[in-house]
Amino acid sequence: MPSKKALVRRPSPRLAEGLVTHIDREKVDVDLAVEQWEGYVEALRGHGWETVEVDPADDCPDSVFVEDTVVMYKNVALITRPGAESRREETLGVEEAVASLGCSVNWIWEPGTLDGGDVLKVGDTIYVGRGGRTNAAGVQQLRAAFEPLGARVVAVPVSKVLHLKSAITALPDGTILGRIPQLDAPSLFPRFLPVPEESGAHVVLLGGGKLLMAASAPKTAELLADLGHEPVPVDIGEFEKLEGCVTCLSVRMRDLYA
Repeated sequence: MPSKKALVRRPSPRLAEGLVTHIDREKVDVDLAVEQWEGYVEALRGHGWETVEVDPADDCPDSVFVEDTVVMYKNVALITRPGAESRREETLGVEEAVASLGCSVNWIWEPGTLDGGDVLKVGDTIYVGRGGRTNAAGVQQLRAAFEPLGARVVAVPVSKVLHLKSAITALPDGTILGRIPQLDAPSLFPRFLPVPEESGAHVVLLGGGKLLMAASAPKTAELLADLGHEPVPVDIGEFEKLEGCVTCLSVRMRDLYA
């Protein structure tokens, strides 16, 4: 049976100081963000996911975006080396959490940098964005870690958004969702469905055809419902002010060994 565990991490009190790269800074309501995070976590739990809360990192403003700190493939956890130096302390608690779950742990080493938000898995194909936060050495180290396990790693140029998964995610059948203006090389994806809203490019596969997605993408939700999926909208507006999306607030662990 596939596992259904999800790593999550409570927002830092310093969340409003989080990094922004491709958008203008807006004021973040930290109390509202905590409420939205709790709603997000409850949505995961309500659809059969066991959430594993990583120890808080209160001095790390971006630490709620836990996906950037580790990439999972089968039972192997690859601890990242974030491209923003201010985020590198975030990996410590995550390393402890995945080790406690019995994962085999590997690491990205200097000079490599890799953010988990740059990694999209579609079956055994792993797309990795090469851009502002992930460098060529990071791509090479990810390839060395996962290709011997059966993965096919495809590097994708990223220059118009923060992370690869700021621009695309995938439906259960492998179709890539995205916005053409945000992509450097859409031709790399064999099946592509354009969506009408920027935040509509982001879905988390909950299982059973259910898709966790931002409430800010109602037109995309309607499109996906017409295609037979079941959107599960959550309000993550405060995190969107920091270039966050539904994927980066958790790490879904589907292939842990029993």
